[in-house]
Amino acid sequence: MNTPPRSANITPGPIWALLSPIGRMGREPYWLSFALVWIIIGIAIRLWWISSLVEITPETVSPAAFAESNALFPILFFVLQWFELALVIKRLQDIGQSGFLALLIFVPILNVLMVVFLGFVPSQSDANRHGPLPNSYWRKS
Repeated sequence: MNTPPRSANITPGPIWALLSPIGRMGREPYWLSFALVWIIIGIAIRLWWISSLVEITPETVSPAAFAESNALFPILFFVLQWFELALVIKRLQDIGQSGFLALLIFVPILNVLMVVFLGFVPSQSDANRHGPLPNSYWRKS
């Protein structure tokens, strides 16, 4: 008994890249997406720095002061953490690993090593259970 071939989406958009943990992602869009996330973080920190009423020194800087300075900053960082998790899951799936390994990005020091490592490991050239090609995913049929 032959099973029908699954259909694939081989042209997902930027919303998929940042929000969905489903599918595969190659190295180039992975780095470009992370660059976008880091630029957003940099802009948020710069806005906080400019709007700070006290002089910012190493003694006065704290994560609590940053979070309390604007009610949207904690929400922004939860959203950005989701973006990072979705990117790492797709990159792990692209190299044929389980997306559950993405939970390691919540371990300090290991998270930086993992993000850099995943950015340099080549994609699987053939189809795997997560998609036919890098930057694609299987559609449910």
